[in-house]
Amino acid sequence: MEHVEYVYTSGMTESAIDARLRAGEHGVLGLANGDDAYAVPLSYHYDGDRLLLRVSAHDGDGEKGRFIEATDTATFVCYEGSTDESWSVHVRGPIRRYERDVDEATLNEWFQPFRLFDEAVEDVAFDLYELRMETVTGRATVGR
Repeated sequence: MEHVEYVYTSGMTESAIDARLRAGEHGVLGLANGDDAYAVPLSYHYDGDRLLLRVSAHDGDGEKGRFIEATDTATFVCYEGSTDESWSVHVRGPIRRYERDVDEATLNEWFQPFRLFDEAVEDVAFDLYELRMETVTGRATVGR
């Protein structure tokens, strides 16, 4: 592979991972049900102690909700990448419904605007899930 271009990456420090998670707004949640996998982009909120995911409530009856319920260990990935610079953070652990009430003002503070897909605003509600951060790893580009 001497003619294949590459860049070196290295593990990120805890403080670098924390900074990336605090600065980010979205990532991809990977779920599993037996031999079937499901990945979905979601908005998140990270406060240094917990990672919360916002899921539209009607999805609880759909495919996303079924996969959340069936998954023992979920993986959430935040990342950015270009030809010269990249980073990624992987958070793994159990995912459970967040049982505390959160008002609309707090949701607006914690999350970017929700993307509607052929839905009326009046029909949209949210459930919050907490991904317990049992394993958190990060990698970033260190040069060529």
